[in-house]
Amino acid sequence: MRRLESWQGKVTVITGASSGIGRLLAIHAAKAGALVVLVARNEERLTAVSSEIQATGGKADVVICDVSDRDAVFRAAQAILERHGRVDVLLNNAGYGRHLRFAEWDLNDIERMVQVNLLGAIFWTKALLPHMLDRGSGWLVFVASVAGKLGVPDESVYCATKFAMIGMAESISIEVEDAGIHVLTVCPGAIDTEFFSEEMLRRMPPVAKKNMIRPERLVAEIMNALAKGKREITVPRSIAAGYIARTLFPRFTRAMVKRVALRPVE
Repeated sequence: MRRLESWQGKVTVITGASSGIGRLLAIHAAKAGALVVLVARNEERLTAVSSEIQATGGKADVVICDVSDRDAVFRAAQAILERHGRVDVLLNNAGYGRHLRFAEWDLNDIERMVQVNLLGAIFWTKALLPHMLDRGSGWLVFVASVAGKLGVPDESVYCATKFAMIGMAESISIEVEDAGIHVLTVCPGAIDTEFFSEEMLRRMPPVAKKNMIRPERLVAEIMNALAKGKREITVPRSIAAGYIARTLFPRFTRAMVKRVALRPVE
């Protein structure tokens, strides 16, 4: 178990850094002393985040990259290593969601979601983990979801990518922890960011919308978990009770999920 007790001077790669959780992670890590490498497709937004960080004395670098493009990821990773000499922290945060019944889901979007949410994390981890292993030091963070622990109606494909991410992260953690690499898996509930489109919010069960949390809380929980060397967190923690309920009372839990989630769309 390795604790990330100081971000000072840590070269930190953050995917999906142009908005939402990724942007806030970058701002807070930079404020704590990290040199943040901002990765996303939207150059204008990344430049704005970089300027925001540098305006307060922080250090930021911008890398334009589509995380679903394997060759582009490896080129970007190599360029980062050449420019900065090392990478200490990789935050696999890039991803997007939909709120649709599987039968209605466009197959092209299903493929795209798997490429971005899952393969993007695989590509970046594959590109940078060998370097961390050579150095005998590093931190990997996988921003998954509660939807990677509990099957959620209307989110089947998103669930598939996050279930896979959680399993992969757990396996990697066991493989590399004795080599000086720490892996943290993050399972947020509904976070109040632009991740949720108007369509998703319209279809979301009222209880989920009511319990949405602010992204600042999630970022604080992630940084605290890294400082304490935790391997997995659920935010908010109360949702983790659902994991136990599904194991002990599977029929009851299934019935409750159907009752809450499979309601007519307003």
